[in-house]
Order: sequence, then C-alpha cells, then structure tokens
Amino acid sequence: MNDLRTTQQYYDRFATTYERERHRGYHRLIDDLELELVRKYGTGLDVLEAGCGTGLLLAETARVARSAIGLDLSRSMLGLAQHRDLPVLQGSLTALPLPDQSVDLVYSMKVLAHVPPIREALAELARVVRPGGYLLLEFYNPRSLRYLAKLLGGAAPIAEGTTDRDVYTRYDTLKTARSYLPGNLEFVGVRGVRVVTPVSQVFRIPVLAALFERAERALCDWPGLRGLGGFLILIARKKN
Repeated sequence: MNDLRTTQQYYDRFATTYERERHRGYHRLIDDLELELVRKYGTGLDVLEAGCGTGLLLAETARVARSAIGLDLSRSMLGLAQHRDLPVLQGSLTALPLPDQSVDLVYSMKVLAHVPPIREALAELARVVRPGGYLLLEFYNPRSLRYLAKLLGGAAPIAEGTTDRDVYTRYDTLKTARSYLPGNLEFVGVRGVRVVTPVSQVFRIPVLAALFERAERALCDWPGLRGLGGFLILIARKKN
C-alpha cells in the first residue's frame, strides 16, 4: 500500500503529461459531466475541490462559485494551478487545512480511489461542509466497461518510467462506496460517468465520438444503467 509520499511523487511525475489529452474528446466529455454537477450544487456558493490537480476543473468552478479553492497533495500539480491564478493549498484529504463548516460544496473527482484511509478522508471532507451543504464524491467502479478495459489493457504509461499501476487504486461498487459515508451525511443520488464507452480511443473517430457522447449524456442519470458507469459520482448532503 502506498504512503502519502509515494502518492505525492507519483502525481509530481504525472503533472508533466496530465493535461495532454484533457482539452478534447473523451477526457473533455468526462470533465463536462462532472462539471454539470458542480454547477448544479455550487453556483453562487463557497466551493472546495479536494484533489484539484492542475486546476482544470477548478478554473471552470471559479467562474460560477462565490469562492472556489483547491487542495492537492502534489506540489507540481499545484504549481500549474497557480499559473492559472487559482487559490490553492497543499495538503492531504485526511487533514484538510480548513476550518469546520467553511464551504457549501466539496467535490472530489478521480482522487478518492487513490486514498487508502477512505473513511477518514470522507469524514474530513464532511467536516468542512456547512449543514445542508453537498458533497460530490467520485469512485471507480469494478462493475463497468472501464474496469474491464483496465484489466485487459495492462499498465498504462503516465510519465517516463511510471505507469498507472504505480499508485494505490481501489475499485468500489455503489453499495460499498455508500457504506463509506459517515453518519452525518445522507445519500442523495448517483451519476454514472462512462457507462457505455468501451475504450477512450473510440473518441478519436469523429462519427463514433458523436455517437458515444450522445449516449453518455443520455445515460449518466438513467436509473437502469448509471450504476454501470466507470466513474460513480455519489451525491451526498450534510445533515442539519
């Protein structure tokens, strides 16, 4: 199991290539489906992105929020976010450098699957949310085409001498992910992201890209299939 230092070093190396494909195609769609929820629950409010990386999502959030701050473990990732003039802090999800009840919304995308003490992290995220506020918590789903593609595709390089197998990664079913929620949170709903896309490379073919984008947007909130999303975004509300 990786410790915080190992995880930090992994993302420091990842920072140099992290944005290479993020502005178009598959990755842009994934970001858009996440940001739709951020705008729904965070517009005009105080927002924290837990695990902000280079600040791509945070920059979009800052356009609609009353205030938006990011936190990340990686200094290299944060350096790129600072170049976007975004307010960011370095820290761990298990020890947020923020006071109790200081934000209305916390969201964390593609981060929680890499945090071994997940219950402690979620309790800490809930601590900084005001009563009645929301949390958007994204998990990796083993009951998905994405998981199957990961199994069949093997290790994927993310930087020289580093692959995605070099960081701790956990996959959780919806039931398991819900079980991590602390008692002061109530489950509101879930969005499934990447429900039917077999591999991201289909977005390199324009006709297929348009087809799969329409399908993903239509199915992300459909009760019958959203639970098959490669990414499961749990929507939780802090009790009053």
